Amino acid sequence: MISSQTIGLIAGNGKFPILFARGAKAQGMKVAAAAIRGDTSFFLRFFVDEMIWVGPGELRKLFCYFKQQKVHKVIMAGQVNPKNLFDERLKLDEEFQKLFAAMKDRKADTIFRAVADQLKSEGMELLDSTVFLNDYLAPQGTLTRRGPTLGELADIEFGKTIARAMGAMDVGQTVVVKDKAIVAIEAMEGTDRTIIRGGTIAKQGAVIIKTAKPKQDNRFDVPVIGPRTIQSMIKARAGCIAIEAGKTLLIDQNRCVQLADGAGICIVATQ
Repeated sequence: MISSQTIGLIAGNGKFPILFARGAKAQGMKVAAAAIRGDTSFFLRFFVDEMIWVGPGELRKLFCYFKQQKVHKVIMAGQVNPKNLFDERLKLDEEFQKLFAAMKDRKADTIFRAVADQLKSEGMELLDSTVFLNDYLAPQGTLTRRGPTLGELADIEFGKTIARAMGAMDVGQTVVVKDKAIVAIEAMEGTDRTIIRGGTIAKQGAVIIKTAKPKQDNRFDVPVIGPRTIQSMIKARAGCIAIEAGKTLLIDQNRCVQLADGAGICIVATQ
């Protein structure tokens, strides 16, 4: 049970931050959002009580803002564009410079855990990012009119092993498979670009597999798909996507299914 009256939201891109804000407010919470310039949707402002804009490297400003709002519980929702880490224009404040200097690498989990540890040292706890969003976790089964073919099922079983191995190394959560051949593995570019890249190689009929990491930390980097994912599959002429039931956030399920059915795509959620 969350006892804080105001919960802090570190908001990345997509609809995930908006869904969280709506869920938190439905539970009687006030939401103080830190929106990331270049990532967060302007429309988040209409779903939260307070909001400021921060740069990807302005960690001290973020901490000070949450303290001013008397925040003790924080969640991260939505991806922050990883390209920001390599942007020559990126300015890191002293807080972030110290954080980066102490890191052994710049993998996603390494960065997020360092931020979580810093939040804790500032008297704030980073929570499971799916809190208030259990209704959006994918239910088990085939979600579309079309189920997977025998060939797609074989590719799913083959791809899950690879996806989990990549997740264990914190490389990515998504692989693209065609006839038991790995045609693309997600790195820092994100799921949608991985799908497009895989489709360029596979031509048509690729199978997308997205899994949670074997030791998934639900405070950050929870697997998420939504209409944009299905639109990328349509562009890539992919045939099927397999996600993990109960571990993947499915944003706007009705729209996802509508898009998939219209394109003959199968969406299946497995254990």
